[in-house]
Amino acid sequence: MRRLWRSLSATGLVTGVLFFAVSLTPSLVPRPFVLQALLSGVALAAGYGVGVFLRWLWSYMELPVPREWVQEILKWPLAALSLGVALVFLLQASAWQDSVRVRMEMAPVEGIHLFGLGAAAVLLFALLLLVARAFRFVARLLARRFSRVAPRRISNVLGVLVAVLLFWALVDGLATRVVLGTFDASFQQLDAFIEPEMDPPQHAGTTGSDASLVAWQDLGRQGRRFVVGGPGRQDLEAFSGTEVVAPVRVYVGLNSAETIDERVALALDELKRTGAFERSVLAIITPTGTGWVDPGAIDSLEYLHRGDVASVAVQYSYLPSWLTLLVQPEYGAETARELFQAIYQHWTDLPADQRPRLYLHGLSLGALNSQRSVDIWDIVGDPVHGALWSGPPFRSSTWRWVTDHRKPGTPAWLPRFRDGSVVRFSNQYAPPERFAADWGPLRIVYLQYASDPITFFEPESLFRAPEWMAEPRGADVSPSLRWFPVVTLLQLAVDIFAADKAPIGYGHRYATEHYIDAWREVSAPPNWTETGIQRLKSHIGDLPAAAGGEAEQRQGLDAVRADEEPA
Repeated sequence: MRRLWRSLSATGLVTGVLFFAVSLTPSLVPRPFVLQALLSGVALAAGYGVGVFLRWLWSYMELPVPREWVQEILKWPLAALSLGVALVFLLQASAWQDSVRVRMEMAPVEGIHLFGLGAAAVLLFALLLLVARAFRFVARLLARRFSRVAPRRISNVLGVLVAVLLFWALVDGLATRVVLGTFDASFQQLDAFIEPEMDPPQHAGTTGSDASLVAWQDLGRQGRRFVVGGPGRQDLEAFSGTEVVAPVRVYVGLNSAETIDERVALALDELKRTGAFERSVLAIITPTGTGWVDPGAIDSLEYLHRGDVASVAVQYSYLPSWLTLLVQPEYGAETARELFQAIYQHWTDLPADQRPRLYLHGLSLGALNSQRSVDIWDIVGDPVHGALWSGPPFRSSTWRWVTDHRKPGTPAWLPRFRDGSVVRFSNQYAPPERFAADWGPLRIVYLQYASDPITFFEPESLFRAPEWMAEPRGADVSPSLRWFPVVTLLQLAVDIFAADKAPIGYGHRYATEHYIDAWREVSAPPNWTETGIQRLKSHIGDLPAAAGGEAEQRQGLDAVRADEEPA
């Protein structure tokens, strides 16, 4: 233990403990204990690494360094001071987490379990330190071998490069063969599982029925839920009090055909078979990584148009979105692109006055791939009617470009883009805003919550504060959130894994009420009054009451837009 203590860098320890302390500050969503321990341990290791690098850089520039015995003496008071800072931050951790939870109308946290959190972080730090020292040992061993045939500095560089390749091959092989193999097998079995209470549809017009081109067992778990879920004709008639038609839902599972081309062709043929092109509205939905389609998104569209809606989705994976994004980043985009092109080609061949209005939709990874499915130059002569993209991931290039080119003075979490005739934004406190200019032929709405880390994660937060942190902030974002170099990046990365654990209407969980507002703006359903919209929200909504913070949010928006003439 004495040898280990002497081997530790004083600068690294101080920096590491400071990183550990600020990792306890709030970010976008509440963090469970396990994720907080993971974050704090990684932050401690990252800070230690930064401190060691700064110490090396100082020596490399041949700046004066205290004698070794002085460093040994200073290590103890510095360690005590750092631990004191960490303890102060630990005692404040519960209040910081509550500053997020109160914004999301959650009960206060019961405790952070200070000892357990600290112990778990130290254990993770020790493991990462062991890996780092193993890497250093291998790099030095290789450098000594290379020094027999090459100069010293070249040998050092070659040793590091070869060590990086060896460790990368080890990690990549372990992740691919063990971790991803386990995930792949587990989610494939889950996707194939047929709930005993879910019977195949009997109506011939439903995908998965005996008359369907797509077999019930090949739809996948999420596909079966999609085609039999949602409102039926009786539900819609009971709500509207008028005669309606039953919605058409088409889904093609990953196991329905071998290739993307075959699955897309199957989807198009099923749309024709079910009379989808005879409806007033046709929605091309890109599902999430598991193949899931948010029920609130499609249910609200079907109610708004009184059942005269057809929708189609094609599964491209059965892994969670974050894992699909890592291992199959282009696969979903290819499926979405080919599906859109096939449907769009058939749609344009129909007489303009006899074809449905065509819309795009996607949530999360589905929003990213849905945006990638369309090249504006291919449809400029005959555009689709609109798109609703909810929770667009930070990698969405179209969303990023629009946000970066927003009107000056408008917040990054709720931008105003040009005259609003093409693109508008909304969140849980503000439906798509009215502009002086009317909508053009193409209507695009981004539904996003300011507390959604999947949307507002920024790799640049490593070295600068994100623009969405500027005042005024979203009402669901803690006022205690602060930017710290490196640590904020780690916090937002961990937030991605906790985003779906937030209450409905916050984080990455989008509420039906907000889909209703967004779809109403995108698809312009006829004959709806404000009273009718509120009644629909009460009928199919997810929220027990109006989301808190609305007055504060409105006050902030009014301050931003005080100089703009309301439409």
